[in-house]
Amino acid sequence: MAASSLFECARRLPGNFAWIAVAVDAALFAAAMAARLLPLSPHAEQMRGVYAQPGVWVPLLSRVAAVWLLAATLAWCHARKALDERGAARIAQLRGPGSRFGAVFLAAMAVNMLVLTPLFYQVQLLFMPGGPLHQRVGMYGLPPVMALSMLVQSAIQMFVLVASVWLAARFALRERGMAPVDASRGAADDGGADTAPPRRVVALVAAATFVSLQAWLGHVASSWVDTSRDSDLAPLLLGWFAVPLLVWALAFWGGWLGAAPGPAQARPFRAVAAAVSVFALLQVVCAALALGGLWWIAAASFSGVSSGSRLTALAIALAAVYLVLLVLAMRAFTRRLYRRYL
Repeated sequence: MAASSLFECARRLPGNFAWIAVAVDAALFAAAMAARLLPLSPHAEQMRGVYAQPGVWVPLLSRVAAVWLLAATLAWCHARKALDERGAARIAQLRGPGSRFGAVFLAAMAVNMLVLTPLFYQVQLLFMPGGPLHQRVGMYGLPPVMALSMLVQSAIQMFVLVASVWLAARFALRERGMAPVDASRGAADDGGADTAPPRRVVALVAAATFVSLQAWLGHVASSWVDTSRDSDLAPLLLGWFAVPLLVWALAFWGGWLGAAPGPAQARPFRAVAAAVSVFALLQVVCAALALGGLWWIAAASFSGVSSGSRLTALAIALAAVYLVLLVLAMRAFTRRLYRRYL
């Protein structure tokens, strides 16, 4: 292969890693759904009836999209970081980085699907009516215990996803056994590297990371409450897809403002750190405001205004505060983390 072709492949490596991560997750998801819904599987007809309900398949697709987005973002960040730090000349010397990344990521996620998922299902059976924990904690103690269990399981699965991407990228990008590189040729080639502008990279990575985390928390919270499977399609699409798109747009705007006029280097994991910091801050602030608002509603319950109206007003106020703080906090954290590169 010509040197120019090798350099072009090196420049496309971040995008290749992202698409490989999505392809692996999509293949495993398709295999899992086929095992549940194909006529050869037991209870297939019943499962098809369940998954045909909008209240089931809409949240499922939203959760899958959030997982794919997070995996693709992290995979892209690992490859872009290596490309920025080493240059296209050194990355071009790697032997089959895409295939190595895909093989390791596929193995890690297959272990997650075949080992951790059945294990978590067995844990959930403990909370079912007649299970050991159901009899021990009683009807009133079961909801908080189950909520804590779901939170721990979701956190473990997210950790496994992040660790799997990191392991696959580390294996794919190692430089063991590489031939020497002509530094002058690599430096000259890197000057025309067709990579995304750093400011746009910062905003995209921060927005994708934040909306993935927010969607993850939304799905964890939805598993704690009894959501109806007979909900209409339009509200479900609005809540599970339109709202995340709005959150993504505002997070992108905040990251774009924070990265102005544009960092000299993308440093994608600083954008990830900014998104994680903003996410943690917003959850703490909104939880504190929600508790304060509920206390205010309880204290003023003797007035003529119904508690339902106050709860609606509180929800609207929290949503407005959340969206405003999202832009401001993303701008502030991005600016702080990229200060030395602006």
